[in-house]
Amino acid sequence: MADEKKLMDAGAIDRALTRISHEIIERNPDVAELCLIGIQRRGVPLAEQIAGYISAFSDIKVMVGKLDITLYRDDLTEIHEQAEVHGTTIDFPIQNKAVVLVDDVIYTGRTARAALDALITLGRPACIQLAVLVDRGHRELPIRGDYVGKNVPTSRKELICVRVPEVDGVKEVVIRRVEDGELDRIDIK
Repeated sequence: MADEKKLMDAGAIDRALTRISHEIIERNPDVAELCLIGIQRRGVPLAEQIAGYISAFSDIKVMVGKLDITLYRDDLTEIHEQAEVHGTTIDFPIQNKAVVLVDDVIYTGRTARAALDALITLGRPACIQLAVLVDRGHRELPIRGDYVGKNVPTSRKELICVRVPEVDGVKEVVIRRVEDGELDRIDIK
Protein backbone atom coordinates (compact mmCIF):
# COMPACT_ATOMS: atom_id res chain seq x y z
CA MET A 1 0.00 0.00 0.00
CA ALA A 2 1.16 3.54 -0.74
CA ASP A 3 0.65 4.75 2.83
CA GLU A 4 2.87 2.05 4.32
CA LYS A 5 6.34 2.66 5.67
CA LYS A 6 8.73 -0.28 5.91
CA LEU A 7 10.20 -0.65 9.39
CA MET A 8 12.07 -3.94 8.94
CA ASP A 9 13.11 -5.88 5.88
CA ALA A 10 13.87 -9.62 5.86
CA GLY A 11 17.46 -9.05 6.99
CA ALA A 12 16.41 -6.88 9.94
CA ILE A 13 13.83 -9.47 11.00
CA ASP A 14 16.42 -12.25 10.81
CA ARG A 15 18.89 -10.21 12.89
CA ALA A 16 16.22 -9.50 15.52
CA LEU A 17 15.22 -13.18 15.71
CA THR A 18 18.89 -14.18 15.96
CA ARG A 19 19.37 -11.79 18.90
CA ILE A 20 16.16 -13.05 20.57
CA SER A 21 17.41 -16.64 20.14
CA HIS A 22 20.70 -15.84 21.88
CA GLU A 23 18.84 -14.06 24.71
CA ILE A 24 16.57 -17.08 25.19
CA ILE A 25 19.59 -19.40 25.41
CA GLU A 26 21.30 -17.09 27.93
CA ARG A 27 18.22 -16.86 30.14
CA ASN A 28 17.40 -20.59 29.90
CA PRO A 29 20.66 -22.51 30.36
CA ASP A 30 18.86 -25.87 30.38
CA VAL A 31 17.60 -25.64 26.81
CA ALA A 32 16.61 -29.31 26.96
CA GLU A 33 13.65 -28.19 29.09
CA LEU A 34 12.74 -25.37 26.72
CA CYS A 35 9.84 -25.26 24.30
CA LEU A 36 8.54 -22.55 22.02
CA ILE A 37 4.82 -22.06 21.42
CA GLY A 38 3.88 -19.85 18.47
CA ILE A 39 0.61 -17.96 18.74
CA GLN A 40 -1.44 -18.60 15.58
CA ARG A 41 -0.88 -17.31 12.89
CA ARG A 42 2.27 -15.26 12.45
CA GLY A 43 3.80 -16.27 15.78
CA VAL A 44 4.13 -19.84 14.52
CA PRO A 45 6.67 -19.24 11.72
CA LEU A 46 8.57 -16.84 13.99
CA ALA A 47 8.74 -19.55 16.69
CA GLU A 48 9.94 -22.08 14.12
CA GLN A 49 12.68 -19.72 12.95
CA ILE A 50 13.79 -18.97 16.52
CA ALA A 51 13.84 -22.72 17.28
CA GLY A 52 16.05 -23.25 14.23
CA TYR A 53 18.49 -20.63 15.47
CA ILE A 54 18.50 -22.03 19.00
CA SER A 55 19.18 -25.52 17.64
CA ALA A 56 22.01 -24.20 15.47
CA PHE A 57 23.59 -22.26 18.35
CA SER A 58 23.15 -24.95 21.02
CA ASP A 59 22.96 -28.27 19.12
CA ILE A 60 19.66 -29.05 20.84
CA LYS A 61 16.39 -29.55 19.01
CA VAL A 62 13.82 -27.26 20.59
CA MET A 63 10.20 -28.41 20.75
CA VAL A 64 7.80 -26.12 18.89
CA GLY A 65 4.03 -25.98 19.18
CA LYS A 66 1.16 -23.94 17.78
CA LEU A 67 -1.40 -22.25 20.02
CA ASP A 68 -4.78 -20.97 18.87
CA ILE A 69 -6.12 -18.38 21.29
CA THR A 70 -9.27 -17.51 19.33
CA LEU A 71 -11.75 -18.93 21.81
CA TYR A 72 -9.90 -17.36 24.77
CA ARG A 73 -10.11 -13.77 23.50
CA ASP A 74 -12.15 -11.31 25.55
CA ASP A 75 -13.15 -9.37 22.43
CA LEU A 76 -14.19 -12.28 20.23
CA THR A 77 -17.77 -11.16 19.72
CA GLU A 78 -16.66 -7.59 19.01
CA ILE A 79 -14.17 -8.51 16.29
CA HIS A 80 -15.62 -11.49 14.43
CA GLU A 81 -19.13 -12.58 13.60
CA GLN A 82 -17.79 -16.10 13.15
CA ALA A 83 -14.45 -17.00 14.68
CA GLU A 84 -11.72 -18.41 12.45
CA VAL A 85 -10.04 -21.18 14.42
CA HIS A 86 -6.58 -22.31 13.28
CA GLY A 87 -6.06 -25.08 15.83
CA THR A 88 -3.63 -25.86 18.60
CA THR A 89 -0.90 -28.42 18.01
CA ILE A 90 1.35 -29.12 20.97
CA ASP A 91 2.66 -32.68 20.70
CA PHE A 92 4.71 -32.64 23.90
CA PRO A 93 4.03 -32.11 27.60
CA ILE A 94 4.52 -28.55 28.86
CA GLN A 95 4.48 -29.60 32.50
CA ASN A 96 7.59 -28.22 34.26
CA LYS A 97 9.02 -26.87 30.98
CA ALA A 98 10.26 -23.36 30.30
CA VAL A 99 7.71 -22.18 27.72
CA VAL A 100 8.39 -19.22 25.47
CA LEU A 101 5.25 -17.87 23.83
CA VAL A 102 6.09 -16.25 20.50
CA ASP A 103 3.99 -13.62 18.74
CA ASP A 104 4.52 -11.04 16.04
CA VAL A 105 3.28 -7.86 17.77
CA ILE A 106 2.37 -6.92 21.32
CA TYR A 107 -0.07 -4.04 21.59
CA THR A 108 -2.73 -4.04 24.32
CA GLY A 109 -1.51 -7.30 25.89
CA ARG A 110 -4.88 -9.00 25.44
CA THR A 111 -3.58 -11.60 22.98
CA ALA A 112 -0.81 -12.55 25.42
CA ARG A 113 -3.38 -12.80 28.24
CA ALA A 114 -5.55 -15.07 26.10
CA ALA A 115 -2.48 -17.18 25.27
CA LEU A 116 -1.69 -17.56 28.97
CA ASP A 117 -5.26 -18.71 29.63
CA ALA A 118 -5.13 -21.20 26.75
CA LEU A 119 -1.70 -22.52 27.74
CA ILE A 120 -2.59 -23.09 31.39
CA THR A 121 -5.42 -25.42 30.34
CA LEU A 122 -2.72 -27.70 28.87
CA GLY A 123 -0.52 -28.03 31.94
CA ARG A 124 1.62 -26.15 34.42
CA PRO A 125 4.93 -25.00 32.96
CA ALA A 126 7.87 -24.16 35.22
CA CYS A 127 7.79 -20.66 33.72
CA ILE A 128 6.25 -18.79 30.80
CA GLN A 129 8.14 -16.12 28.90
CA LEU A 130 7.03 -13.94 25.99
CA ALA A 131 8.99 -13.20 22.82
CA VAL A 132 7.64 -10.67 20.33
CA LEU A 133 9.09 -9.29 17.14
CA VAL A 134 7.56 -5.82 17.66
CA ASP A 135 6.36 -4.00 20.78
CA ARG A 136 4.22 -1.05 19.74
CA GLY A 137 3.18 0.13 23.21
CA HIS A 138 -0.34 1.06 24.40
CA ARG A 139 -0.63 -1.75 26.95
CA GLU A 140 -4.00 -2.21 28.64
CA LEU A 141 -2.80 -5.10 30.83
CA PRO A 142 0.37 -5.46 32.92
CA ILE A 143 2.08 -7.71 30.37
CA ARG A 144 5.41 -7.13 28.66
CA GLY A 145 7.68 -9.03 26.33
CA ASP A 146 10.69 -10.75 27.88
CA TYR A 147 12.36 -10.72 24.46
CA VAL A 148 11.60 -7.91 22.01
CA GLY A 149 12.97 -7.57 18.50
CA LYS A 150 12.07 -3.91 18.05
CA ASN A 151 10.22 -1.26 20.04
CA VAL A 152 8.13 0.97 17.78
CA PRO A 153 6.26 3.85 19.40
CA THR A 154 2.94 4.21 17.60
CA SER A 155 -0.27 6.15 17.78
CA ARG A 156 -3.56 4.32 18.13
CA LYS A 157 -4.31 5.36 14.54
CA GLU A 158 -1.37 3.35 13.24
CA LEU A 159 -1.15 -0.36 12.57
CA ILE A 160 1.95 -2.55 12.61
CA CYS A 161 1.81 -5.33 10.01
CA VAL A 162 4.27 -8.19 10.33
CA ARG A 163 4.36 -10.20 7.14
CA VAL A 164 5.90 -13.65 6.95
CA PRO A 165 6.41 -15.79 3.83
CA GLU A 166 4.33 -18.69 5.21
CA VAL A 167 1.22 -16.48 5.47
CA ASP A 168 1.86 -13.40 3.32
CA GLY A 169 4.47 -14.46 0.76
CA VAL A 170 6.92 -11.78 1.93
CA LYS A 171 9.03 -11.07 5.03
CA GLU A 172 8.77 -7.50 6.32
CA VAL A 173 7.34 -5.25 8.99
CA VAL A 174 5.43 -2.15 7.92
CA ILE A 175 3.51 0.59 9.66
CA ARG A 176 0.48 2.24 8.18
CA ARG A 177 -2.09 4.78 9.22
CA VAL A 178 -5.65 3.50 9.53
CA GLU A 179 -8.83 5.40 8.82
CA ASP A 180 -11.52 6.07 11.41
CA GLY A 181 -13.67 2.97 11.87
CA GLU A 182 -11.10 0.69 10.20
CA LEU A 183 -9.71 -0.48 13.56
CA ASP A 184 -13.15 -1.87 14.38
CA ARG A 185 -12.71 -4.33 11.49
CA ILE A 186 -9.08 -5.25 12.20
CA ASP A 187 -7.91 -7.94 14.58
CA ILE A 188 -5.83 -5.90 17.01
CA LYS A 189 -3.64 -7.38 19.71
